[in-house]
Amino acid sequence: MTEFLTHHRKKLFIVFLISALLMVGLCAQLGFLMIARSDHYSKMADELHKRERTIKAARGEIVDRNGTVIAANRTVCTVSVIHNQVTEPEKVIRELVRILELPEPEVRKKVEKWSSREIIRTNVEKSVGDQIMNLGLSGVKVDEDYKRYYPYGSLASKVLGFTGADNQGIIGLEVKYERYLKGRDGLILTTSDAKGTELQNAAEERVEPVPGNTLTVSLDVNIQKYAEQAAYQVMEKKGAKAVSVIVMDPRNGEIYAMVNVPEFDLNDPFTLNVESGGLTGTELQDARNKMWRNRCINDTYEPGSTFKIITAAAGLEAGVVHLDDRFSCPGFRIVEDRKIRCHKIGGHGGETFLQGAMNSCNPVFIDVGARLGVDSFYHYFEQFGLLGKTGIDLPGEAATIMHKKENMGLVELATVSFGQSFQITPIQLITTASSIINGGRRITPHFAMNVESTDGTYYQKFSYPERMGVVSEATSETMRYILEQVVAEGSGKRAKLPGYRVGGKTATSEKLPRSLKKYISSFLGFAPADDPQVIALITIDEPVGIYYGGTIAAPVVADIFSNILPYLDITSVSETD
Repeated sequence: MTEFLTHHRKKLFIVFLISALLMVGLCAQLGFLMIARSDHYSKMADELHKRERTIKAARGEIVDRNGTVIAANRTVCTVSVIHNQVTEPEKVIRELVRILELPEPEVRKKVEKWSSREIIRTNVEKSVGDQIMNLGLSGVKVDEDYKRYYPYGSLASKVLGFTGADNQGIIGLEVKYERYLKGRDGLILTTSDAKGTELQNAAEERVEPVPGNTLTVSLDVNIQKYAEQAAYQVMEKKGAKAVSVIVMDPRNGEIYAMVNVPEFDLNDPFTLNVESGGLTGTELQDARNKMWRNRCINDTYEPGSTFKIITAAAGLEAGVVHLDDRFSCPGFRIVEDRKIRCHKIGGHGGETFLQGAMNSCNPVFIDVGARLGVDSFYHYFEQFGLLGKTGIDLPGEAATIMHKKENMGLVELATVSFGQSFQITPIQLITTASSIINGGRRITPHFAMNVESTDGTYYQKFSYPERMGVVSEATSETMRYILEQVVAEGSGKRAKLPGYRVGGKTATSEKLPRSLKKYISSFLGFAPADDPQVIALITIDEPVGIYYGGTIAAPVVADIFSNILPYLDITSVSETD
């Protein structure tokens, strides 16, 4: 019996000892947490009772080269309710329904919902938000927010782009330079109870927002207006499907204007600019995507005779042709089994290379292409930068669609030499032409010039690559002379502008399929011809009636130049006499 009791006492002692050790360990751990880690767990407890409301940062403005604001912000409000702070729910419901013009069941559901915060409506006009705030309704919060606003409506819509409901860029410069424009949101910190609802009369902490940077771009509002007005006029006059215009400085790639009419309203970007009745959801979105496309950079086309600028430059640079070389144009050329016609059915007869360029004679340029040969032609395609992209600072630039070198026969070489059977973008064409007339520097077309913070503590100037030696200075000078003669006495004479020396090239390209007999009329012009400071390209898509580029496109560029050359203080010939 004694042994039995002794045995159990030993067990009890061991259990007690283990329990005591566990208690000591727990007490030590508790002491450590209460003393050494007290700040950490106190902070965690506070965090459990904190609630955040975002203070939206003002998005950075976009200004043109003269400092004119073309993308700004408009103050709006977000209206919300905190259930446990609402003392007069029926009055709150009634007033919010009346002022915000919302359905009563929708507002009632949100007001009566037991939650930390229910948003009633966002993007409420500031005056309406102030009206609600002045009512002093308990539990109703009115927080200031920002909504993107475009002072000029549809001006340069497909270049600037727009923002979504979260004020984040969607297309154009708005999305390209999002990281500079977006800013950093602030916070309102409040205290909540165990159920997660904000406590009334609790102190608020604020973390102030940091506004986005101001982006200065090369666009000029006045030049953009001139170009848009001219584009709309010719589109209406010729019943055209669309018209695009690019105006650029060929010396550095700064773009003064980029027009894609019809444009759309930047302040209402989801409403179509054409009739849209009966479209399904998918069809509607497809129509919007089409409306938002920037044809100057997103779409390719057969350039037609404006591409003869490139063929001529390649021929001169390679030394296979000279201004006084003689050619014969009977109205066509036979290439293998193909009869390729000149635009002048009866032909131009005997002519020099200069005259062939002035006449925009297809057989002459077919001959130049043949003299170059596939290998040499492809070499200049690469040297001029035509096989890549321009690197313009807008999203979605399309690349050139060109025959593979190994698939390029004599027929393909002939058609490419006068601008058919391949496709490029308008921005690629004007950039390459700029490089040919500016002395041989391949420039990068661009919009962004610099960004700067509102407080002046941050500034960044953008730089863009240039590549020398695209063509020699001698070839560039000859090309300027040839293209000036095209306007002075050749196919581009409707681009003449009294008092100014203008160079350029016309084009009329037939769209695919050829059987539809639909055309793109275009003209590429620059001034002054001896010292190019402005270059412009217009494309008119599917004009009705007369469709020749020299007849309908060249006068539009002349009209644009008549406005912008004096505006840019480009001296006329008469002023230098």
